[in-house]
Amino acid sequence: MSDWRDALARGLVIPAHPLALDKNRKLDERRQRALSRYYLAAGAGGLAVGVHTTQFEIRDENVGLFRPVLELAAEVMQNEAPPGCVRIAGAVGPTAQAVAEAALAKELGYHAVLLSLAAFKEADDDALIEHCKQVAEVMPVVGFYLQPAVGGRVLGYAFWRRFVEIENVVAIKVAPFNRYQTIDVLRAVARAGRAGEIALYTGNDDNIVLDLLTPHVFSRGGETVELRFVGGLLGHWAAWTKPAVELLEECRRINAVAGEIPREMLQRAIEVTDANAALFDAANGFEGCIAGIHEVLRRQGLLQGVWCLNEAECLSPGQAAEIDRVYAAYPHLNDDAFVAAHRDDWLR
Repeated sequence: MSDWRDALARGLVIPAHPLALDKNRKLDERRQRALSRYYLAAGAGGLAVGVHTTQFEIRDENVGLFRPVLELAAEVMQNEAPPGCVRIAGAVGPTAQAVAEAALAKELGYHAVLLSLAAFKEADDDALIEHCKQVAEVMPVVGFYLQPAVGGRVLGYAFWRRFVEIENVVAIKVAPFNRYQTIDVLRAVARAGRAGEIALYTGNDDNIVLDLLTPHVFSRGGETVELRFVGGLLGHWAAWTKPAVELLEECRRINAVAGEIPREMLQRAIEVTDANAALFDAANGFEGCIAGIHEVLRRQGLLQGVWCLNEAECLSPGQAAEIDRVYAAYPHLNDDAFVAAHRDDWLR
């Protein structure tokens, strides 16, 4: 197994990489590189680029930022990341587009693609599986269960049971924000006999800590199969990344002992979810989820503003005050001091 596959299977913090824009909504290359350096310095084991947090509009013809943004992150990871750093690129759209994006990612040195099925709103399972197989012929695939509130669709157990049989599937980001649907994915992996082969990553921003601590036990052929989320691939971890790395390590230590979950970790689970509600704008149906991450990075001096390519994407009314609230309530969740100590170097 290659270094990156070993690392992915072991479990990592993988931030979904934001897009750094200037006041004219043009790419700020200096700050885009600085963000990548921040995540790597904070201990992230990989980056996911060209995904929802990077803004899907980078693919628009009039914007033309998909390749440049992938190139910038690939350059930083190639030259400044430790061995085993996992490079994941987003792939979206109809089959021809997704295959082309996977081919570009491969050309630029990425290891796998996070495959969104948001373009297939009405497709049946046969069409979805054929699409996934064609992309998997080009690059290893990270499956993606994206919640419908931000463009995803419901994907049943029957789909996941077939999806996990695709040989080149290496991981799944489980992010439906729904316990029933999360179990569908895990049960499919267990019943297919691919536990230990497909790495499970939480994207459930409303349940991050408990996903990382919970043993998920299923039966297969009279045997017991236990699955665990090994890490997270999260937009939430694109801000306050160093404490996220420390959180994953703490969950690992607790899981290794296989004893009771400490009370303080159950409390931490609620704190992280409450903080996410502010950053991701849960009160307004996640309308400000990208802008909320940008606002934290702006306050830390890594971004100049919260600008998005779509001018309608901005902080919701009251969202900044909610971010103020969680900053005050949970100071141990932020890494402002760490960023302040290294920001100038990352912005070089």
